Amino acid sequence: MDTNAVRIHGIGELLARARERAVPVVRGIPDAALAAPTPCAEYDVRALVDHLFQVVVQFQRLAVKEASDFGETAGVVAEDPGWRERFAREADRLVAAWSAPGAEEGTTGGMDMPARLVGSMALLDLTVHVWDLARATGQDFPGADEAVVAELTGAVDELAPTARRMGVFGEPVPEGEDASAFERLLARTGRDPHWE
Repeated sequence: MDTNAVRIHGIGELLARARERAVPVVRGIPDAALAAPTPCAEYDVRALVDHLFQVVVQFQRLAVKEASDFGETAGVVAEDPGWRERFAREADRLVAAWSAPGAEEGTTGGMDMPARLVGSMALLDLTVHVWDLARATGQDFPGADEAVVAELTGAVDELAPTARRMGVFGEPVPEGEDASAFERLLARTGRDPHWE
């Protein structure tokens, strides 16, 4: 087998891998931790879960080239006592939407960005914000799937200049020489991989 061959994974497949790590973390968030700070400084746990809901719902719309609305964040955690299982269902819908034929083709969203890059943005949030939630609530995070990290490394390269200007990413954090590929990715989004 040629080890140099690069397999291109579909965004739907990568989102499915990220979902496998995300759902147990969200299910493991105790109510007592909802006011705790997170590595994403502008959000406590409750606000970050609500933001993640917004991401998984709005990026379903972007997969089918519909208009999205990232204006108002819904207070899902406060409104729905079954929010953990609702998150699992919405994450399933996100995977299905981006797995559908044509989802990665053309452009989508208000900025008319390449659809695959938009899908990578959903993948980034579903990976990095779930790491944020795991750190904030004292849960183990098994690290991101290798193919997910490879996809996100390219996406962060492309998105970083604009994301930093818009305040979506912080300035890169110094990374140790022995940092894993995932820790380097976190550092490039402005996170301290050893945040506690």
